[in-house]
Amino acid sequence: MKVLVCGATGFIGRAVCARLAAAGHEVLRGVRRPSQPGDVAIDYSVDLSTAAWIERLRGVDAVVNTVGIISEHGAARFDTLHAVAPSALFAACAEAGVCRVVQVSALGAESGDTAYFTSKRAADQALMALPLEWIILRPSLVFGPGGDSAALFCKMASLPMVAAPELGAARFQPIHIDDLALAVEASLDPATPACRVIACAGGSAASYDQMLAAYRRAMHLPPAPVLHIPAWAMACAAWLGGKLPGVPLTPDNWRMLRAGSAVREQDAHCAATAMRELLGRAPRPISEFIPAASGELLRLRPLASWRNALLRWSLAVVWLATALVSAFAYPPADSLAMLARVGIEGWPATAALYGAAALDAAFGIACIARPRRALWLAQGALVLGYSAVIAACLPEYLWHPFGPLLKNVPILAILIILFAEEKSWTT
Repeated sequence: MKVLVCGATGFIGRAVCARLAAAGHEVLRGVRRPSQPGDVAIDYSVDLSTAAWIERLRGVDAVVNTVGIISEHGAARFDTLHAVAPSALFAACAEAGVCRVVQVSALGAESGDTAYFTSKRAADQALMALPLEWIILRPSLVFGPGGDSAALFCKMASLPMVAAPELGAARFQPIHIDDLALAVEASLDPATPACRVIACAGGSAASYDQMLAAYRRAMHLPPAPVLHIPAWAMACAAWLGGKLPGVPLTPDNWRMLRAGSAVREQDAHCAATAMRELLGRAPRPISEFIPAASGELLRLRPLASWRNALLRWSLAVVWLATALVSAFAYPPADSLAMLARVGIEGWPATAALYGAAALDAAFGIACIARPRRALWLAQGALVLGYSAVIAACLPEYLWHPFGPLLKNVPILAILIILFAEEKSWTT
């Protein structure tokens, strides 16, 4: 079967393409920028009419739509990408004689009133009204390697103190990406009854706290205390996020998070039965998302995702605080007296004092704004230089009870780690 997968470079699209190719289908990857054989140029922000799709559908047996965004940014708007372009594509499929269309929608689209849900529902309804075979899959949160939500949840779960929003009775029923890709493949099978809407949820439902705890256990991390963020604080953060471009936490996303993402209790039996029919088995529960053998390795990525920032900001605080103390808080006479003991006196001493404070401030700002290997090398060289001079000329600081000189050892260790990790694991 020749299958056009729209959104082939996205998290779900990549998994679907790999699954269909492994099953022997001829996969056409619908992408904005074709780069390899089998790529088809599509652009949901431009291809908004039926005529724009007809030629692309010549000889295509089935279409899978996986295009989706979780928040609007720039020209990427819910209505355009979720409703207008897909509706044009679906109408073209009916006109071109495409045998079957699989629409990857979202759990909650049947009744949700946010812009995200209403745009998804509009495309679903447009597809249902057409004279062709269709299946609409409505997945819950999708977990898997390379997924933004999975990376975020594992990052949150890996923190020494887990921060979780207050969500009341909200429940979540995430589905593994492999199960969703298998559901798409099964939906394309002509033997699978068409014209159905199927809720795609995992084999277990949990609260937000329980979900993060399950991920933490799978990563072989010990239990951690949970800090619950009040709902009002989350609402304020969402309001602010809605005013800033590219911020994923918006008022609508906060509303969806508070509502949870699980199959309604009255629909649970039907949804579970439909998923078993598609997969030939029950979908995986949360506890089986991360295999035991890979948990140890998998935890390195979420740990690294916040460790780098923690180390950089810690260094920034040290450098900036040192600059402020040297320039304004510590008595200048005492600083100049120490410089005299290393052979610097008069105006050169004053220049050295305030020049060093300015350099410390520049290093602190650069830790945040311009992190790079050259910066860590420069800071390491300066720390080593300071340490050598102080050890030679002011040896009492070596055995001072507060250990001011010995504290340079962990700072050098931090610089070595930052230098070794040239790029973040999350890039």
